[in-house]
Amino acid sequence: MSISQREILYNIYMKLKELREENNLTQSQIAEFLNIKQNTYSQYENEKRQLPIDVLIKLSKLYNVTTDYILGLED
Repeated sequence: MSISQREILYNIYMKLKELREENNLTQSQIAEFLNIKQNTYSQYENEKRQLPIDVLIKLSKLYNVTTDYILGLED
């Protein structure tokens, strides 16, 4: 059974929320770290805006995980 692009994207955005909550951070704190508005970050978690590669890289460094982990390519 193949996974759809929609399911892949959903998993990425859920991973962002999971990592944020595991680290006891708010969307506002993450937005401040990324130097973006809280609303923009919220749109990433809620699948309303695509996650730019530079943001993906910054988040992987913040959480000390690989980009592949966030993308669901590794456990």
